[in-house]
Amino acid sequence: MPASAERVGDLLCSVGESPVWRASEQAYTWTDIPNRTLWRWSPATGEFAEWALPQMAGCIAPRGAGWLLAMEDGVYRCDTLRPGEPCLPQRLAGATHAAPNMRFNDGRCDRQGRFLAGTMVMDMSRAQPAGRLYRLDADGLAVLLDDLIVPNGLAFSPDGKTMYLSDSHPSRAMVWAFDYDVDSGTPRNRRPFIAALPAGRPDGAAVDADGAYWICGNDAGRIYRYTPDGRLDLTFSVPARKVAMCAFGGAGMDTLFITSIRPADAVPGSLDGAVFALRPGARGLEETASTG
Repeated sequence: MPASAERVGDLLCSVGESPVWRASEQAYTWTDIPNRTLWRWSPATGEFAEWALPQMAGCIAPRGAGWLLAMEDGVYRCDTLRPGEPCLPQRLAGATHAAPNMRFNDGRCDRQGRFLAGTMVMDMSRAQPAGRLYRLDADGLAVLLDDLIVPNGLAFSPDGKTMYLSDSHPSRAMVWAFDYDVDSGTPRNRRPFIAALPAGRPDGAAVDADGAYWICGNDAGRIYRYTPDGRLDLTFSVPARKVAMCAFGGAGMDTLFITSIRPADAVPGSLDGAVFALRPGARGLEETASTG
């Protein structure tokens, strides 16, 4: 696969998000949020599978043989996900939202297996800072951060001691870095990491084995790689304007899988909403499974 983004299959997601590579399945799984659908693609066979969900799932994470799903009103578990069988989520923890019409958005596990996910008001035009970043604990959801509009770009350095988080709303459109306490799962010392992308808004992200931060430039059709000291050193173009999230995977963890969004005003015949893959010359780290 060349170092340019190539389309995978022919599906178009309304909001493709949270791709996760699972080595045990040799497949990527991701969510199409408003269509309440989970998708899976196996590169070796080219096969796709899909599962209907009872609610919108903003993000997913591996858990045992199944998955965690951060949905509209809380975090759920789906213990098995087999083609031809339904996904039957069971709620682990409910969320007390700060405003009406909210859902979970971006999230993932830290390097120790704690699941973190953010919430947002679904109507972005309201620019309402009611979003929170939660951590799933044994007794429910703990609030780690608040005053967020559209929390996104959550990622962790290879040693787990730095946490990254973006707010992708146009009025903020920046990325922060935090010191992350690996013993307690608590972020501290928030500071700017990327004040503004060269073009587009920061959306979903990944960290490679060298600790570089890969961020989707939503509205710009770009993927940017930033070194751990905050220096931009690589840019890749994607033939979809609203790229949403990227994830490393493949047999060598050297393929970057990219989801995108198809807005209501998408041009007929455009690739907005498609999924893509490229080999950017870097290797990623497999996602840590949830211990919760």
